[in-house]
Amino acid sequence: MTTDTALPTGRELDETDPLAEFTRRFIPSDEVVAYLDGNSLGRPLSVTVDRVSEFITGAWGSRLIRSWDEQWMELPFSLGDRIGRVTLGAAARQTVVADSTTVLLYKLIRAAVDLHPERTEIVIDTDNFPTDRYILEGVAAERGLSLRWIEADPQGGVTAELVRAAVSERTALVVLSQIAYRSGYIADVPAITEVIHSAGALVLWDLCHSAGSVPVKLDEWGVDLAVGCSYKYLNGGPGAPAFAYVASALQDSLRQPIWGWMGADNVFAMADGFTPASGMRRFLSGTPPVLGMVPMHDMLELIEEVGIDAIRTKSLRLTDFVIRWAEEHLAEFGVTVGGPRADSERGSHVTLLHPQFQKVTGLLWERDVIPDFRFPTGLRIGLSPLSTSFAEVELGLENVRDILRHLMP
Repeated sequence: MTTDTALPTGRELDETDPLAEFTRRFIPSDEVVAYLDGNSLGRPLSVTVDRVSEFITGAWGSRLIRSWDEQWMELPFSLGDRIGRVTLGAAARQTVVADSTTVLLYKLIRAAVDLHPERTEIVIDTDNFPTDRYILEGVAAERGLSLRWIEADPQGGVTAELVRAAVSERTALVVLSQIAYRSGYIADVPAITEVIHSAGALVLWDLCHSAGSVPVKLDEWGVDLAVGCSYKYLNGGPGAPAFAYVASALQDSLRQPIWGWMGADNVFAMADGFTPASGMRRFLSGTPPVLGMVPMHDMLELIEEVGIDAIRTKSLRLTDFVIRWAEEHLAEFGVTVGGPRADSERGSHVTLLHPQFQKVTGLLWERDVIPDFRFPTGLRIGLSPLSTSFAEVELGLENVRDILRHLMP
């Protein structure tokens, strides 16, 4: 998308942005000048205030425990189906909302490696998110498995060629992120999934930076397993529960390791011994985090109203604007772009690189400009298309330039 034409101002881009009106649906903050971290924690929608209040006074406050029978027991599945339909390209009864991203990763990873005990190796890339890497290290130690590391470019990501060189008849599972948390690189999910399946292995995709920001087609791509969070582009709020996707053909073959009463075949039988439920219920463990699911409904409604393709188009325009602005106004200070430039390879955040950016991030926060820092030198500009304006982005970048101007000799 990057061109050699003159760069419009953020205000000019807002005037031609067909999604500009949607930024007004989010709660404004008098304490923030520019919020550039929507890919870490999404802004709350204004309507969510009423939804949460109604939940407290109604389903919880008035209906009390009756709400479990009336709606809450089914909520992990009905909300999961909606996430699947609106953001994942997944048919019904393959997605469930439960636990944190970490716990769901552990459950699915353990279940996957136990399915084929004759396979003794797990594959992951060196630049994957720390939680993914740490969990795999723990599972490998727990189950006596070997880890095979793909050496990924921290300014790029994992390719089908790299995966092909890493998998073999020993591979049980490959765990990768669709969008690299550091660089924003988008992996070629269908091509990589095909490579993994040709080796007879399973694949688990981490969708934390994908769901709600880019089109995802899990069923069409033949994905086995996926996990993602809901507090980024699904705006579920801090600590909101994650979701897990398990392809229908695999569900009754997998046995996740945390056996709790909510995953039992007969939840209220209180039986001796554990018999897992069929389908997605077997991936539950304890009581579902109902309150944490409430805010997601509003963002899913908004995503469905706008359409993921329109969201993706604005995401590309926003990231293109950051890249071009940085090249035009920050390059003189030694700032470089630490990620892909091609539209097909770029997610919804841009990482800028400079040795001073750890210090710059602290100074930006003092000015109420909120980006994210990624060790060792990355300033991550996270752009949530429905809540972020071009003028807000430009104002944040102007503050970066001003701070660098005062720091540099």
